[in-house]
Order: sequence, then C-alpha cells, then structure tokens
Amino acid sequence: MAPALTSPIPNEHPNPTTPASKAPKAIFPDGIRTSGQHEPIYTQLQPYTSFPKTITGPTAWTKSEYASNPERWTHIFSADEISEISSATDAFLASATPLTGISRASFPLPHFLSSFLHPLRNELLNGKGFVLFKGLPVRRWGTRKSAVAYMGLGTHLGYFVSQNSRGHVLGHVKDLGEDAGAIDKVRIYRTNARQWFHGDDADLVGLLCVEKAAEGGESDLVSSHLVWNELQTYHPDVAELLTQPVWYFDRKGETSKGQKEWIRSSVFMLETAEKPRVCCKWDPYYVRSLTRFSDAGFIPPLSDAQERAINVLEETCQKLALHMVLDVGDIQFLSNNHVLHARTAYKDYAPPAPRRHLMRLWLSTPEDEGGWKLPFHDSNEKKRGGIQVDDTAPVAPEDAE
Repeated sequence: MAPALTSPIPNEHPNPTTPASKAPKAIFPDGIRTSGQHEPIYTQLQPYTSFPKTITGPTAWTKSEYASNPERWTHIFSADEISEISSATDAFLASATPLTGISRASFPLPHFLSSFLHPLRNELLNGKGFVLFKGLPVRRWGTRKSAVAYMGLGTHLGYFVSQNSRGHVLGHVKDLGEDAGAIDKVRIYRTNARQWFHGDDADLVGLLCVEKAAEGGESDLVSSHLVWNELQTYHPDVAELLTQPVWYFDRKGETSKGQKEWIRSSVFMLETAEKPRVCCKWDPYYVRSLTRFSDAGFIPPLSDAQERAINVLEETCQKLALHMVLDVGDIQFLSNNHVLHARTAYKDYAPPAPRRHLMRLWLSTPEDEGGWKLPFHDSNEKKRGGIQVDDTAPVAPEDAE
C-alpha cells in the first residue's frame, strides 16, 4: 500500500549499484534479477523538434493491411511443432527444475521452431510488432504442462521479468472480483473492466488464452507509430505535450525501499541510437490514479491540456485499432515499444463454468541482443524493466492469486 500522505516523500530514487545480472541464485534461480521501474535519464530525452514528422516503414502499419489478411499475423502450430514443444516440456518437467529457472538452454527447440522464432523475434522488435499463435492444446495438457510450454516458448523471444510486487513472472489475467474503480490500488487485469490502450513495463508481452469469457474480453492493438503520424497531422500540440517529461505514473505501492510512489516521464521518447526510433510508454490508469498525491501537493495535478491529450490519444487509438479475438490455445505476442493494446470489458459464464483466464508473460530484450536502445540506465540489463520490489523472489503460480 502507498504510505500515508503525511509521510516524507523520498528524493529521486537512486540507480542500483549492483547490476541485476549479478543477483544471488539462492533467490533468483537463473542469477538474473528483474531491474524494475525507473525514471528515464532526463538528459537523454530529446525535445519535440528532434522527433520525426512522419514515421514510415513496417512499424507504422494500418489495420487495412491486416484486418482481412489474418494469415499475415497468424501462425498455426503444426503437428511437428506441437510434438517438439511437448517433448521439451516433458523433459523440463522431468528435470525438476523450478519453473522460475526455465531458460532457452533448458528448453531447446532445435528442429521445427528454432528457425521460425529467430526471425519472429526480429519481426516483433523491428517489424509490425505482433503475432498470434494458434493451437496449443491447453485443455489436453492441463495447466501445469501448458504453463511450462508457454514460458519455455517465451524464453526464445526474451527474458521473463516480474510483473508485480509479488514477483510473478507468470501472470494471470482473471477477474478476481476487485473494484475496477479503485484505480489507485487495483491492477485492472484483475477485474473484468475495459482496459484502455496502454503498454506494459517490458519490451514484449505475451498472452495465452486458457479460458474465454461468455461475452467480450477481446483484444485491440494499434501501431503507436501510426498514432504518432495521426497526432502530427491533426493534433500536433498533443504530440508535442506527449514528448515532454511532465507525465507522472503511479506505482501503486509496488516500490522498493527509498523509492518514490510515482515515476515522471514523457509518453513518447526517442531511442539513444544513431538513427533513433520513437518509443511509446503509456498507461492512462497509472496517470489518472495519482490524485491522492496531487491533492496533497506532492505532484502537479493533470492540466486541462493533459486531460485533452489523454482523450485525444485514446480516441486516435480506437479509430486506428486492429481487432483480434483470442480462442482457447491461442498465444498473442506483441511489442510494448511500438504497439499499444487494449481489451474490451467482458462477462464470465455463470459458475461452475471456469472464468476467463489468460496467462501473461512480460519479456525483456536488452540492447546487446538486438533490443531498442532506451533512455534508461538499465537499457542493457538482461531483465530490464518489469516490477521488482527489493529482493522479492520470482514465482510462477499456476493460477491467479
């Protein structure tokens, strides 16, 4: 929980002196600690005048390119691929290694999938930024084997990072009956409410559909580069405001000792590369939920211009979005650096039918392995980003908790 408003607010939280890659294996089985949330290096943030007026290329895709051509973003697992995944999963289970210690080396896919996953990773990072796998036999395999197969597949795309203060590296998107209106305390993925367009605190996000809802719960995604172009054309004042580091993001109490309860950043930022791309870091829930601190005078309240920018950004995303439905056994992977995603509200089947359930992965792709060069001090950490509270150990629960 957040501290009382009368508690002293810490100064700028320090960068860790020990790299996350040198974590104790007694706590972190693979020896790598999730770096966690950090403010950008402000001197590396570029002014609006340095941003491109128009972004071209495969990352600035339109829904018309894909809506009627699902074969361009869908991969149906073949029988050989399912057999290869199954064999790797059974071997990992037989090794008795903790699921939090799974890695690319301990989950080899040498025959049918390895040649596909490498170019797919490049497509996620540098191309359209999304893919939908179909046909993982989750009902036949059950929760445990499906979870291992899913995490093992994910290790070939990136390094899993913690998704919350409890150290969950395998997340579960399920309605737990929490109050979606209490946005200063509740993570929306634990409710059945609509999720507005946002990006998660990792380079890639994966969702495995274990159970569908009775109604709704469908996926929308949009190229943030196309959104940028649209803003530049019709709302350049909004585009400019979104490049300024005047946006505060709530951490909802998921902080380590000495850290603040918020992060100040820009929404659109440039890479630190020689030919920088535009990266988007956005979640309106985390921007709107800070009134407990702005009312107390710790941070500025949202201005009228910021309120307008939030609405314009959401409306633009909705106008340009590609709609996607996840069936049981489907896996969606997408970039958080140049794709924003949303979810429609949903209604579950009446008990005793199972509730809608998605397993979630957050994956990191560091600079020296082809990841984006971001203006953060941990840009080259293997497990950059994510949410890490002190030395909370990673856990991989098989269901929501």
